[in-house]
Amino acid sequence: MKQAEVDQKLNRTAFADGPRLLADIGATHARFALQTAPGEFRAVRVLKCDDYPDIVAMLRSYLADHAGVNLNHAALAVANPVSGDYIRMTNRDWEFSTDEVRRALGLHTLLVVNDFTALAMSLPGLKPADLMQVGGGKPATNSVIGVLGPGTGLGVSGVIPTVDGFVTLGSEGGHTNFAPADEREYAILQYAWQTWSHVSTERLISGPGMEIIYRAIAKRNGRQVRDLSSQEIISGALTDKDPLCLEVLECFCAMLGGATANLAVTLGAFGGMFIGGGIVPRLGEWFASSPFRARFEAKGRFTSYLAEIPTYVITTPNPAFYGVATILSEHLRGRSGANTLMERVQHLQHELTPAEQRVAQLVLEQPRLVLNEPIADIARLAEVSQPTVIRFCRSLGFLGLADFKLKFASSLTGAIPVRHSQVRVSDSTHDLSAKVIDNTVSAILKFRDQLDVRSLDKAIALVAKAKRVEFYAMGNSRVVALDGQHKFFRFRIPTSAYGDSHLLTLAAELLNPGDVVIAISNSGKLPDLLAAVDAARAAGADVIAITSSNSPLAKKASVCLAVDHTEDSTSFLSMISRILQLLLIDILSVGISLDAQNSRLVVEHKSSNGEADNRRLMISHLDG
Repeated sequence: MKQAEVDQKLNRTAFADGPRLLADIGATHARFALQTAPGEFRAVRVLKCDDYPDIVAMLRSYLADHAGVNLNHAALAVANPVSGDYIRMTNRDWEFSTDEVRRALGLHTLLVVNDFTALAMSLPGLKPADLMQVGGGKPATNSVIGVLGPGTGLGVSGVIPTVDGFVTLGSEGGHTNFAPADEREYAILQYAWQTWSHVSTERLISGPGMEIIYRAIAKRNGRQVRDLSSQEIISGALTDKDPLCLEVLECFCAMLGGATANLAVTLGAFGGMFIGGGIVPRLGEWFASSPFRARFEAKGRFTSYLAEIPTYVITTPNPAFYGVATILSEHLRGRSGANTLMERVQHLQHELTPAEQRVAQLVLEQPRLVLNEPIADIARLAEVSQPTVIRFCRSLGFLGLADFKLKFASSLTGAIPVRHSQVRVSDSTHDLSAKVIDNTVSAILKFRDQLDVRSLDKAIALVAKAKRVEFYAMGNSRVVALDGQHKFFRFRIPTSAYGDSHLLTLAAELLNPGDVVIAISNSGKLPDLLAAVDAARAAGADVIAITSSNSPLAKKASVCLAVDHTEDSTSFLSMISRILQLLLIDILSVGISLDAQNSRLVVEHKSSNGEADNRRLMISHLDG
């Protein structure tokens, strides 16, 4: 069949916008496919990473064989931690920006995820024919699933069932300390200590690790041997029946069984433990009779606990394709049936006016520029007027440019957002710092996606015309109230902040119509604060509540700016909620500064003789 006919066939897919490009990129090899329907992967090809200078060259090499295929969406699984747009690969000297790669390939969507996140996401969809069970046990429904995969390294992940699908764990569990179970494994650990002060599980339970085990056991047995690769060791054991190679393989499988058991009890993985990666599937039926399962169940008092958990080897080729395809599909659906915003812009482009089409073209070609630039620069670059930019946003169903940017930011391609990571007592300063920042970033991203722009517009309008603004807050929220008082006072709005429970109601009773109270509370349930809000409303003042959307305070307010981050303030000092509250104060401040009556305060003040006195009220988010 000619290539043009193949490409025509690939374009006849179950997806309305053409096939989807999938890739599983490891340290040594990269596997590619075109998904033409759920579970259907065509044009599968394996490329050696060493043959290409960078990831774009490799992608273009694969796509060169399918120049006639209409591609809009792609997802890559990479053997690397993924956080944000910029990726620096661990085992290769490749680094790239996700968005730059997307533009270089002319794609509308490009996702990059960790390879074991993709593998974990494939597990719920695997069928019995895709697996080889080792030992007994039955999977419990709606239970956590664990996965390990020894290859160039040791991938570790898990899958947690939720009401609307599955959540995967972005784990680096391969870097836990290796724990020997007998004298021989202790000798192997001592051998590895000669090279590394910290020996992780990945150092030994991996392809390179098998080679270390071979040298360590040879030394322990008093044998002089030449170095063998992991492939040669496996061949020596299974084909040549070499005693040393067999001992190495048995030791490797036993150590893998111990590591798998540790992960199983850590996760409570009654949904089963799955073994992937490039090594174990090559062992075939021999693995079923190896020491793996015996070591898996050798857990002392927890032997019966582990005996109930089934263990499987993933035998289907390219399982990561299933997972990365699922992640891409969920991204495009948005879990609610909607297409990505980039798709909407493309599909509605022909219905727009010629001027609006120029804005649409700018969005498609330079999405991050549109996201970051003010309306004046967007209009200039698209060669249209500023009202045209607003009309373009409204043509897509948004209130304006701010509303469009909020939704656009969350739909832009990139990494799967970071998830909550619990800080442990044993964490180093570096680790706890990273976790605190990642947890806060994750909460901010979720907060951004759920932000109610209509409520923000109402709040900005109320404060912009307010005769007086008073902040009411108690406890930890008083810091946020003081921050707001300092900012709003610079707009020449009479501003006060109250945090004493005895003064709140007294202050509220002195308010008048046209005044605004901004009440801040994590719980929204404090009786003194609620009483003060009632008094303020009775006096004719408006109330803006920064609190949980379902709280009593939210129901009493004129406008609620919701902060629904769960943080038990009765047990813990709230931290992330405070950051989100401060962000709302900043958004209000910038919004007020853009209001016509306040804009002169932001730019400059006039001296008595009418000349600028060079004093500027700096708002850091505004362009000069």
